[in-house]
Amino acid sequence: MNACIFYHPEAYTTTGPRLMGRNAAGESFLRGFFAHSQTKEFWVKVQKTEHASHFAQKLQLYGRKETVKVVDRNSMAALKEIGVVYYPGPGIGKHSLHRAFFGHGLWSLCGITHTTSSAASMDALTALITEPVQPWDALICTSTAVKNNVERLLQAQVDYLNSRLGIARMVLPQLPIIPLGINTQDFVFTEQKKLEARKILRVTSESLVVLFMGRLSFHAKAHPLAMYQALEKAVQKSGKDVVLVECGWHANEYIARAYEEAARLVCPSVRVITLDGRKAEDRHAAWAGADIFCSLSDNIQETFGIVPIEAMAAGLPVVVSDWDGYRDTVRDGIDGFCIPTLMPGSGLGGDLAFRHALDIDTYDMYCGHTCSLVAVEVEAAAKAFISLFQSTELRRKMGDAGRDRAIKHYDWSVIIPQYEALWNRLNEIRAVQAINLPNLSRPWPARMDPFHAFGNYPTNTLTENTLLGLVDNDAETAFNRAIALRKLTMIDYARDILLTDDEVRSVLIAAADSPRRAVEIVAGVALQRQPFVFRNLIWLLKLGLLKIYP
Repeated sequence: MNACIFYHPEAYTTTGPRLMGRNAAGESFLRGFFAHSQTKEFWVKVQKTEHASHFAQKLQLYGRKETVKVVDRNSMAALKEIGVVYYPGPGIGKHSLHRAFFGHGLWSLCGITHTTSSAASMDALTALITEPVQPWDALICTSTAVKNNVERLLQAQVDYLNSRLGIARMVLPQLPIIPLGINTQDFVFTEQKKLEARKILRVTSESLVVLFMGRLSFHAKAHPLAMYQALEKAVQKSGKDVVLVECGWHANEYIARAYEEAARLVCPSVRVITLDGRKAEDRHAAWAGADIFCSLSDNIQETFGIVPIEAMAAGLPVVVSDWDGYRDTVRDGIDGFCIPTLMPGSGLGGDLAFRHALDIDTYDMYCGHTCSLVAVEVEAAAKAFISLFQSTELRRKMGDAGRDRAIKHYDWSVIIPQYEALWNRLNEIRAVQAINLPNLSRPWPARMDPFHAFGNYPTNTLTENTLLGLVDNDAETAFNRAIALRKLTMIDYARDILLTDDEVRSVLIAAADSPRRAVEIVAGVALQRQPFVFRNLIWLLKLGLLKIYP
């Protein structure tokens, strides 16, 4: 089953100056979709025409030659032909409001979670309770942990609305768990490539290279202190020469200096190399040159965590925190080690939420304050490193197990069919449940017909029986005046909603003989255009071409 992909270039590229997890996930998804989709034609929904051209170029780059069908804001009704629209984010509620103008039973919406801790994400998720999402819509949750988080947000919103308004019914989208995928072949490196990478890193064959891959942010990604402490303990215990490669990017010099300061104090026995994770060549050198991967994430902005499965695909044993989506992907003792984590219980973080809600703290500070109260067991991490440092065989065994798991469970060749099966299931649900869906006269209350919303503003309202006639003595004079007036900038700016020249002539001729009812004046135009022309009688009054008779 196919879907129309909502496409904005920024959401599907890793070449931007601020490489975020959603960018990596988006770029990887698009490659996987192009490579493994069974569709015979590709649909794309865009906000700008140039975005469609960009999508078509990428499609050709990946060797697909199928037709591309483009939908923009002026042609959204065409989405009923494809049936499903995929948005690379959680905010499908907003798009359900857009769909309201056409009918909720015409197509399904499918979104996906990335971070769910930001104010915008949490607002988008809680809004699903009041926005017109349907059972034939879906929000893909990338991990068991994030689905639980989404359900807690939704339940809290339901409890609030029940207390305030006594709501007794709610309609929710499907919440399937489908993990992110990767292109596992990207992480296969020959022995020669591995040797070349280690030369670039300037490490010897005896050195053990531990890799952290990801944004270098102690407050919004993974606080490095536990990793630094565990590595120092492991080096002291094992006597091994250990190099830590941190491949990512710092948001500013303040953060960069904070990393340098902490590493110098906490793990002086470990040589630390920093690579720019925004550069493909640096990422390749890091993956190819590493012996062990580590990510002790402790941050609530994480939901899935794609780098552990990339590490597994590279054949690296992993040392990860037992945290969020990591616990779905990494099998403790098989693919690597999952290090226990600890956080305070419910009821002890209200002040953090308060400070964030009132903008006392920025989102970054909210994440940073929260992760400051999440601990990763340093001793357990140190033991994991020691076990891996001391056994080449264990590193190989865990690396092989992880690579096998990545290929079988997380390659896009496995994940894309799950997306397509979901989209097919949404179509089936919609076909059954949308049949008797009522059409509301005000489908989006906050975006009502302005002539209804502001209906008490004017003296009178145009009706079918409003009597209208020409101001000029004949239709031709009136028409020539109309043509001259509509060239004015202050008139022409609204041309998209105004009459054609032929429609202007038709109306003026109909009103020429004597005052006539408005409904009679528009009777001579095509039936489907009559409401549009009827409305524009006001425009002709505005231009002084028609006048009202008592």
